[in-house]
Amino acid sequence: MRRVVPYAFVVLVSLGGVFLSAQQPAGPAKTVAPLPGETRLRNIRQLTFGGENAEAYFSFDGTHLIFQSTREGVPCDQIFTMAIDGSGQRRVSNGDGRTTCAYFTPRGDSLVYASTYLGGKACPPKPDFSRGYVWPIYGTYDIFRAKADGSGIERLTDTPGYDAEATVGPDGRIIFTSVRDGDMELYVMDADGKNVKRLTNRVGPDGGAFFSKDGKLIVWRGKTLTDPKELDDYKALLKEGLWRPTNLEIMVANADGSNIRTVTKLPGASFAPFFTPDSRQIIFSSNHLDPRGRNFDLFLVNVDGTNIERITTNESFDGFPMFSPDGRSLVFASNRNNATEGDTNIFIAEWVAR
Repeated sequence: MRRVVPYAFVVLVSLGGVFLSAQQPAGPAKTVAPLPGETRLRNIRQLTFGGENAEAYFSFDGTHLIFQSTREGVPCDQIFTMAIDGSGQRRVSNGDGRTTCAYFTPRGDSLVYASTYLGGKACPPKPDFSRGYVWPIYGTYDIFRAKADGSGIERLTDTPGYDAEATVGPDGRIIFTSVRDGDMELYVMDADGKNVKRLTNRVGPDGGAFFSKDGKLIVWRGKTLTDPKELDDYKALLKEGLWRPTNLEIMVANADGSNIRTVTKLPGASFAPFFTPDSRQIIFSSNHLDPRGRNFDLFLVNVDGTNIERITTNESFDGFPMFSPDGRSLVFASNRNNATEGDTNIFIAEWVAR
């Protein structure tokens, strides 16, 4: 799902279904100094420069990143790839509709992402914020698989309503979020979209899941809703294709959905979790230290919920962290070092282990 912060020229030619995109102009990665207190991060490098760039995830071999971007000439999120030094940026989605949550497959020869393009070439309408801060759950989102260059698009989901937030495990299975059964729940399916299985069965917004490196665990953001007023608001918004991401916790379970446990018990919204390579800790984004709920930082916590450690101290937004497969690097999205207010860029840093 898209970022929780308020919200750049690519030429694309279609030839028989093969998408040939011009490389996105980009300067060399720029070194940015860690902020006071960011002792876990070293040699931070900025990889994108302008626009809204987020959800950057490593390929399984650690050499490339896939991410979504709204930038000049791209009015709403499309999927891009680049090398981990920021070079070779290119669009790999077809340029229609809106896309989100892309991920490489284990062999690196294909990728998955969600798109609304079958519902129309135009960007879908933004939500009505008269209901407060809400996220759109576009019913035209479906999950697609394509070759690494974006060609050969195959549709993997075709149920009515929202199917998105897909990530891939080490065995190639895909975990994703869907409202097909009337609530936001987690599901898994084979790489070809077959053998769909529901993993969660709780009233509340389960989503944004990832497998551990060994494929034995899953981690996600969610909340079980028990307060009648909060539950009524959630159900009413869901019928309108909306939800309010203001109270969320980090959850962990076995890969088959068994033994669900709540890792965090924090005020505000905790989201975008990812395991350390040894599966003993989870890095995530949270606004629990900001009474206004506007500042998101990265935190590290043991899988059992103990020893929460603050990782970033930026005064605006840091989110969508992911460790490289070898655990030596961390990629994340941030509003730091902006040329224009509201920009969200991708950063990569060396991780300082302890």
